[in-house]
Formats: sequence, C-alpha cells, structure tokens
Amino acid sequence: MALNEQPGDIDRIIEMAWEDRTPFEAIETLYGLRQDDVIALMRRELKPRSF
Repeated sequence: MALNEQPGDIDRIIEMAWEDRTPFEAIETLYGLRQDDVIALMRRELKPRSF
C-alpha cells in the first residue's frame, strides 16, 4: 500500500470509495491505492457491519 497516512487521508479515501460517482482510478491517482488496496483499507478501518 502506497498510502502515506496523513491525518484525514483514510477518512477521505473511505468517503470517496463510498461515493458512487468516484471511480477507483481517481483514488489511485490521488493516493496511489489500487481498488484491492482500498477494499483492504476499508475492511481494516470499518466495523464489519459497516463494510
């Protein structure tokens, strides 16, 4: 995972991933995370019922 975890980055990535209008390619461009990385991050950070 290429994410340099800055305050708020994780929250912003999760927010972007939840939005239907944000493609995973945009997250990869901004944060260097592929779709699989974003999903792993969400599983790690969110409660199972939230994911």
